[in-house]
Amino acid sequence: MELRVLSLYPEQMNIYADRGNILFLRRRCEWRQIGFEWRGAGPGESVDPAEHDLFYIGGGQDRDQRVVAADMVETKRLALAAAVEDGAALLAVCGGYQLLGESYQLGAETLPGLGLADLRTVREEGPRLIGNVAIETELGGEKRLLAGFENHGGRTYLGSGARPLGRVVPGHGHGNNGDDGFEGVWEKNVVGTYLHGPLLPKNAWLADHLIELALERRCGERPRLEPLPDELERAAHASARAAAGV
Repeated sequence: MELRVLSLYPEQMNIYADRGNILFLRRRCEWRQIGFEWRGAGPGESVDPAEHDLFYIGGGQDRDQRVVAADMVETKRLALAAAVEDGAALLAVCGGYQLLGESYQLGAETLPGLGLADLRTVREEGPRLIGNVAIETELGGEKRLLAGFENHGGRTYLGSGARPLGRVVPGHGHGNNGDDGFEGVWEKNVVGTYLHGPLLPKNAWLADHLIELALERRCGERPRLEPLPDELERAAHASARAAAGV
């Protein structure tokens, strides 16, 4: 087995310790003797939808999103849509999450989105949504808790057909827009979220879930990952939950 990961715009969309997510995926594969291949695709570079099984879009500031948004739609959108339709997994964090939907409205400027999720993001008046956050999710068929850190000025609104990744534990974070209680999006094997810091080392079960989804596409059936001695990972999760007050 081999996990094949492609990061989109790793030079432009890489803040909030996003590279830690890739490193964590690599380590969890290596500890299980699962092969790991990582590549990046930057501006102007095309994507082969069959070559990779897990796609990753990290966070970026508004200026970074302006650089990549049009290029992403022009050179990568159709391939990503085909890969997701064929069962590939995709994780988008913060700025990458904002580009998953139809558009990101920045004042008079509208950045195009990938159209892989029914959502839109708007930079509205008001303070940034910053702080530690905890959400309850049923991703993977079991009720679990995700913990991380959010820092975003955009407000994301899900369409009527979209499913949120989870609900913010009341009083413990802002989520998509600070009003409706939702956080992130979950459609097919696509996961978008504002949680970073990085996300996966604080929530090892999510890393394993993404690995399983990607390997299922490559191997034709969902593998059973060997359990790992996750004392440090459990401690990291407990620390993130405590930081969020949960």
